[in-house]
Amino acid sequence: MQNLRKNWLLVFISTLFIGLFFFFITWGNIHTETYNIERFTNASETIRSPINIENEQETQRKTRETVQSVEDRFNISEEITNERLAYANEIFEAISKIEEEELVSEEESNDATRLPVTTQEKVQRLKQILSDEITEGLSDNVLATLVEMPKEQREEGKEVLIEALNDTFETGVRTESVESATSHANELIAYSELDSEVTEVLTDIAGFAVVENSIYDAERTSEARKDAASSVEPVMIRAGEIIVREGQTITNEVYEELKLVGLLNNQRNLYPIIGLALLILLLASFVAYELNWISKRFKGDKRKIVSIILISIIVVSLMKIVSIYTTQSNQLFFVVPLATGVLLIKQLIHERSAIVLSVIYAILGSIIFNHQIPGSLNVEAGIYFLLSQLAAIIFLMNVKDRMAILKAGAGMSAVNIVTLLSFIFLSFEKYAIGDIFIQSAYGVVAAFLSAVLTIGLLPFFETVLGILSDIKLLQLSSPNQPLLKKLLTEAPGTYHHSIMVANLSETACEAIGANGLLARVGAYYHDMGKTVRPHYFIENQLAIKNPHDVISPAESADIIISHPYDGADMLKKHRIPKEIVDIATQHHGTTLLKYFYYKEKEKNKEVKEESFRYPGPKPQTKEAAIICICDSVEAAVRSLKEPTEEKIEDIVVSIIRDRMTDGQLDKSPLTLEDLNLVQRTICDTLKGIFHSRIQYPMKEAK
Repeated sequence: MQNLRKNWLLVFISTLFIGLFFFFITWGNIHTETYNIERFTNASETIRSPINIENEQETQRKTRETVQSVEDRFNISEEITNERLAYANEIFEAISKIEEEELVSEEESNDATRLPVTTQEKVQRLKQILSDEITEGLSDNVLATLVEMPKEQREEGKEVLIEALNDTFETGVRTESVESATSHANELIAYSELDSEVTEVLTDIAGFAVVENSIYDAERTSEARKDAASSVEPVMIRAGEIIVREGQTITNEVYEELKLVGLLNNQRNLYPIIGLALLILLLASFVAYELNWISKRFKGDKRKIVSIILISIIVVSLMKIVSIYTTQSNQLFFVVPLATGVLLIKQLIHERSAIVLSVIYAILGSIIFNHQIPGSLNVEAGIYFLLSQLAAIIFLMNVKDRMAILKAGAGMSAVNIVTLLSFIFLSFEKYAIGDIFIQSAYGVVAAFLSAVLTIGLLPFFETVLGILSDIKLLQLSSPNQPLLKKLLTEAPGTYHHSIMVANLSETACEAIGANGLLARVGAYYHDMGKTVRPHYFIENQLAIKNPHDVISPAESADIIISHPYDGADMLKKHRIPKEIVDIATQHHGTTLLKYFYYKEKEKNKEVKEESFRYPGPKPQTKEAAIICICDSVEAAVRSLKEPTEEKIEDIVVSIIRDRMTDGQLDKSPLTLEDLNLVQRTICDTLKGIFHSRIQYPMKEAK
């Protein structure tokens, strides 16, 4: 219970520290400076808008001006146009009719003394048949002139008049433009080749005929104004837009814009702070959940949690530094080697933790690279960071040496280039070929910087924090390691035994999903303590007398029991990682040295069993528990003179059952299902090693 409380306290303090660090590192990206300035003073610096906001007052003014500029809509009345043209035609048709009547009258009358019809009589006759509106609108002089005019000239005048009236009515005649329309018709008549007398008469008729034919349409006018108002784009103040430059006067308009974007209001900064605090609280919750998982999986290992804190500080600080030199036109965030963090986390902790933190780092990156525009996130940066980190996690596999990290960098380069090209082609902007190559180069640089930084930082975490990585394990597994050379030269039998245990342990661990590489390396070093007194262990007793035959069982037990702890001391002196030291200490648990115990009991019935048991501790990890089993299995099978499949299976089953009944596996996370799978795997491996061989016949001597 006390350990549980300590773990929770460690997780809480670590989460609080990380959350506060995230908050203060992103504070500047959402906080806007406010100004205490007066109207009509000069600006002491260039001030930009921190947000996108509509200038509603300016939008209303623009809308009002646009609506006012819309002209009234009028409908040209075809009825009025046709009516006025009909009046003009009626005048000429009436005159033609009177002339026809006069001809008929002359033909029917044979009276030579008959007087011709006077002009006045023709005008009177004409007024009788013309419409009242015509007779009221035209004077008798105009009618008399038309009557006296030769027919050909009158017909020509008619064509000119009708054409002028059509042209005038076609464009529409409003009430206020009747005079200008009449003048227009008169100009058209005047430009004709008719005599002045004719044009003067036609001008009088045009003055009578031209009236208003364009009528105001209130509905169309209203619709036109609504359409104009809706077409007005809102006047926006864009984030990053310069409101006033250094040295310029703060006019009323500038002052109102500063007020609108909140640069004169200290209280406005409260909302972004609340929003950031909520977001960081959410991210910190995910961090706390993951730290708790790490604490449980690695038995409260503080080094893992400290490494998460240090890696988070490194990568987030790196983003913050690059953001200082990044502008909207200079997108340096493409060069940030953010994948360094997840490469280290996957190597030092677990792939799951790397995935979780990659999402958190990407979200923080979208805030840090928002160009100090509160309320905005750089989604492009966030997507780029996320895909780059996920690529790093995926491509870092089959780690055999540090070159695996550089290979992962090559994979990251490809993903980064494809991501950047997708951004380019998704935009509507035109890019030159040079820009495409520059952007692609950014992605390559970011990937290989991540790989190089990972290689450079990995030894720091391995040495200073003592965290074990796969690369470190591979280095420790090299036969050139000083301790392994010592084991080979001073205790060759133990060295061979350790190699066999390593093979069995690695295979069994991989079968149940444990760390096979850790088990292999741990098995290499688990019996290092036997080099202190190698000849007291049977595998090293080649052609010599067993020294245990000349000492008491208690002394023999003390020598045998001390070898795990002698080995642990030796490993600590050589700064071998704690995980390997723990395996060396735990690989015998608290098992009983049965041979020497029963031998001593033959002499001393009062002997205590505790004196012949290893002090422990019992195996606490899957790897240590499996090495504990494989160590005994290998020694037991090696002692068989004629190993068969049945004998091997019996030994493996009995040893596993003995370890379970003796409580040696109580502290390990192995399940019954794991033990069944371990049993089958060890048996299959041993059968492959001790398979039956063909007995070749010996050649008889002659």
